[in-house]
Amino acid sequence: MAEFTTDTQARAPERTQRPGERVTVSGPADGHEAAVILERVRAAVDPALRRAVESLPRSLRRVALYHFGWEHADGTSAAGNAGKAIRPALVLTAAAALGGDRAREAAVRAAVAVELVHNFTLLHDDVMDRDTTRRHRPTAWTVFGDADAILAGDALQALALRLLAEDPHPAAGAAAARLASCVVELCEGQHEDTAMEELGPGEVTLDQVLVMAEAKTGALLGCACALGALYAGSSTADVEAMDAFGREAGLAFQLIDDVIGIWGDPVRTGKPAGADLAARKKSLPVVAALTSGTAASAELAELYAAPYDEEDLARTVLAVEEAGGRDWAQVQAADRMARAMGQLARAVPDPEAAGGLLSLAEFVTRRSS
Repeated sequence: MAEFTTDTQARAPERTQRPGERVTVSGPADGHEAAVILERVRAAVDPALRRAVESLPRSLRRVALYHFGWEHADGTSAAGNAGKAIRPALVLTAAAALGGDRAREAAVRAAVAVELVHNFTLLHDDVMDRDTTRRHRPTAWTVFGDADAILAGDALQALALRLLAEDPHPAAGAAAARLASCVVELCEGQHEDTAMEELGPGEVTLDQVLVMAEAKTGALLGCACALGALYAGSSTADVEAMDAFGREAGLAFQLIDDVIGIWGDPVRTGKPAGADLAARKKSLPVVAALTSGTAASAELAELYAAPYDEEDLARTVLAVEEAGGRDWAQVQAADRMARAMGQLARAVPDPEAAGGLLSLAEFVTRRSS
């Protein structure tokens, strides 16, 4: 069996590097290839995705079209940003890696279903987290209200399952069951994330937050890869290996996302700086810092126990970094990517066939927004 190698050994990154620059994957993956894959996936998925959204009743359709960036709040057409399409790209690229072009073409409906579920979670998360900006413009709930945003999210989830229920492909039933189970896991992860906000700075362990992150982020990336394998007609062992690959890559994704949430440039991320710290989120770098036993961790605990004060934001950011939260997150992301590569090699031992998945894995862990 061929081996995939990484240059992500567990060592602390230099302070001068920006978030996301430490975790890289060697081999055929590069940013250009990932961009080509994502562009191709958007071209394949967007027409079916838009048809599904436009099948909604008008009251829900207007919210969904706004959320995807296809309409302005007043209903006029917009050439907006519907997202990076990472999850549908994983579906189609996994299908191609295991079953070739025909499997990829057959899996388009499954890719749309995964993207609908992802956006259902975004609509709900924005309401629960009271986030006011997504994709460089106001979130749906700030424009249409909580109820309409929640109901639009519910409708997107139902659309996803309907697409699979109506799909004549022999793998559609198993895919629908797997996606439904994933939604339950996503909800569990979001519940744990929300519950942690009510706990004190010293009441959350690293194990707890890692389990939460796998459920909230890793589960859907794993499901996306598994659905691609199902549509390729893969064995149960290969489906599970692809699920594990996606989960590990998803944890790396979340680790880097949490780093970007603290140190990223708002101009690039489309979100205000320090939003997670202001909400007292128990993100992965924060919990790593809080549990480090350092003087900086004690200062961070004190800051997190007090009501948010914008004047303390810079101190809070510095405390997370000095307590080792940033370095820990980047080293952990490297470790998770190494594990992901091992799982991928089990299902797709040919590095050339796995090249697209390697490119996407590199993309999600080297991004800066």
